[in-house]
Amino acid sequence: MSKTIFITGASTGLGRATALLFANKGWKVIATMRDPSKETELSAVAGITVLPLDVTNPAQIAETAKAALALGPVDVLFNNAGYGLAGAFEGATDDQLTRQLDTNLLGVMRVTQAFLPAMRERGEGTIVTTTSIGGLVTFPFNSVYHATKWGLEGWSESLAFELQPFGIKVKTVAPGGIATDFASRSLVLSMHPAYGPAIARVMGAFSDPDRRASSSTAEQIAEVVYEAATDTTDHVTFVAGADAKANYAQRLAVGIDAFRAGIRQMFMGA
Repeated sequence: MSKTIFITGASTGLGRATALLFANKGWKVIATMRDPSKETELSAVAGITVLPLDVTNPAQIAETAKAALALGPVDVLFNNAGYGLAGAFEGATDDQLTRQLDTNLLGVMRVTQAFLPAMRERGEGTIVTTTSIGGLVTFPFNSVYHATKWGLEGWSESLAFELQPFGIKVKTVAPGGIATDFASRSLVLSMHPAYGPAIARVMGAFSDPDRRASSSTAEQIAEVVYEAATDTTDHVTFVAGADAKANYAQRLAVGIDAFRAGIRQMFMGA
């Protein structure tokens, strides 16, 4: 009997690649996105069901979760919907702060709560959440994004303890750079004139061709999602991509202060 994965944020990038990978492996896939009317490719793939879902809408979460569970048990929940807020914290509007936390952090929590009762009653299930290398290390001018991703890592580690007695696994996938349209489609900038030159320098460093050359494809990270989703151990965090593994290994090796000094030199030149 084939297993089922429920995916948020499946319209592009990692979510879409994961939907296609799992379908190719014989899984039933419930791929969700804010506007399914724009979707043509996934809905044409055998084994993929496309449903609407805005993770900031609690009523729709309840409705879509109910519709998904009506199709049969959900073995894996993949929380993938999210976007980046970058720029000066001082310049971030309250609406920008609220939307970032509402989508990246609270959205994941809401969707997970919607599926937990069914998983607990079955005595099995796996919750996988896309975090980021930005949930394990930090870079300049990404403070609010980091707050959500570090939050998800801590939430997941703690949640794993309380769900273990019910047979439910909790995993995170922490990618580095992914060669998708995340920067153009999923990035919001908060600006402030006092920080303009520093922001420009940091964004220039992020877009450096040599740095981007080490990015992974969405398909490569989707393979790590599959590894996490099928992992039977108590391991929680799967660092994904050569750049992310190198960054995290360096932080652990040299210590937090030395690592931060290196990041400051690389991105801010001081």
